[in-house]
Amino acid sequence: MGGTDVTDGWDWRRGGETPAPARPPGAGAPSVGPPTMPGADRTPLASPGGAPTPGWPASSGAPTPGWPAPAAGEPNSADASAWWSDALADPWRDPAAPAAVVVPGVVAPGTEPEPVSDPDAPGRPTLRHLLLIPVITALLAGTLGGALGYAFAVRGGAGAAILGAAPAEVPALAQRKPESLAGVAERVLPSVVTVRVSSLGGTSEGSGFIASADGHVITNDHVVAGGTGKASVVFNDGSTAPATIVGQDAESDIAVIKVSRQGLRPVEFGDSDALAVGDPVLAIGSPLSLANTVTAGIVSALDRTMQAGEPGGPVRYYAAIQTDAAVNHGNSGGPLVDGAGRVVGVNSTIKSLVAEGQEAGNIGLAFAIPINQAKRVTQDIIGTGKARRTVIGARADGPTGVVGGGLRLAEVEPSGPADGAGLKVGDVILKINGRPMTEPTDLTALVRKYAPGSVVTVEYRRGSARQNTSVTLAADAK
Repeated sequence: MGGTDVTDGWDWRRGGETPAPARPPGAGAPSVGPPTMPGADRTPLASPGGAPTPGWPASSGAPTPGWPAPAAGEPNSADASAWWSDALADPWRDPAAPAAVVVPGVVAPGTEPEPVSDPDAPGRPTLRHLLLIPVITALLAGTLGGALGYAFAVRGGAGAAILGAAPAEVPALAQRKPESLAGVAERVLPSVVTVRVSSLGGTSEGSGFIASADGHVITNDHVVAGGTGKASVVFNDGSTAPATIVGQDAESDIAVIKVSRQGLRPVEFGDSDALAVGDPVLAIGSPLSLANTVTAGIVSALDRTMQAGEPGGPVRYYAAIQTDAAVNHGNSGGPLVDGAGRVVGVNSTIKSLVAEGQEAGNIGLAFAIPINQAKRVTQDIIGTGKARRTVIGARADGPTGVVGGGLRLAEVEPSGPADGAGLKVGDVILKINGRPMTEPTDLTALVRKYAPGSVVTVEYRRGSARQNTSVTLAADAK
């Protein structure tokens, strides 16, 4: 197939033969239309933007001069493009013509397209990015630190869990001030010992406390009674030392033993006569062999007259300090200290509700020998090997049984303290230093509380008359 001139009378657009229009005189050669395949209905090639390719008829919808006007509905009509769409694939198109001519379209005012940024172009970091970077860094650092800490803890033998809160300032109540109960106990405990004495029946055990720097220890007589003379003490730190019995007084229930040891710390003595009901006290000792036991209570009563002793043994008398601090077997001989850590009594006796032959235990009724009496007896034992007993020189036979109470005197020793004060047989002793007398034990126990040479006021009744007299107590001639 070859190229065909449009002057041959064919209308290639319509596929039929149509007479060609006559050229005006003097006109040049007729313009050459686009080459087409025979028998094909073609439209000119449209360039992008709708502009015709140069040298090609314009597709304005109007007939190209010299071209017949297409009928409505035909390819070159107003409702169709004047250029055929597959011109690029047409082998007959002008080889010298460019493939396409791009003419920028006119943008209507107000309809500018939105700017589109290049997603691959680097941009400025936003606030979100700036905040996210340190957070991620901190998380990574924390995770790494925790992992390393766990690894070191496991390798060091420590557990993974950390118990308790961070250390804080110690509260005032937990600082154990010297005047607190804990402070008092800490100060007194090094001076308290456990006393063990060998006897034919085995070993008896009680408590004691260091009374002097040279090794004298105070304890109860009933702790060392029946011993073979061999004793030992166990100190607060668990060390032991042998001890010897210096002396003892059965009726006051006080005994003194001695150890040979350097650096002993003696207790500080208080004044048992200055105590008041309700004062706080601590009982320290080895109840039931539990060394270094501390119990707390108060002074429940004062001058509680006691008569104690085993059947067939000596009778013990003293006007005791009553306390509700827990005292049990093994506390005997240990110190009762006040709120300042000063020894005010020697724990000695308890009352219990057990039946005969049963083991007695604490029910809040414990009794201690006043330290003023125990200290005086101790000094006598250390100085002379025995204790003096204080007497009034009279004996009562029992309560009167009448209103007002009192003790009727059954005997008055000639030239004794009572006789020298004018007391006679038959007189009724009502009070001694204001302390009412109701039982014969009261007279003996209360008199033993005072040192020989002490002056006491005695209120008595003779007949129907009440009278007072001063009696200077004396030491027993034994």
